Amino acid sequence: MKFELKTETENYSKSISQFFGIVFCISLIIILCDVALELGIISRNHKIEYNCRLLSVEKSKIHFKKLSRLSNLKSKQQIWEFCREFLKY
Repeated sequence: MKFELKTETENYSKSISQFFGIVFCISLIIILCDVALELGIISRNHKIEYNCRLLSVEKSKIHFKKLSRLSNLKSKQQIWEFCREFLKY
């Protein structure tokens, strides 16, 4: 007959490893969410720059609509001023 006795140190090390595993998972989720948000901002800025450049070459209604949706501006004059400022940088 085999008799085993579990000690408190095993439970303590197991709970510490579970704690660090949970902390690691939560920090990984936070980092991935931050990266996703940053990529969304970069993508939006790229779309605005691209559409402003297209608008400066071809003044079509489609480009005004896209920029209006991206920048939340309504009038064409505001969109023109926005694109001028955006393309300066």
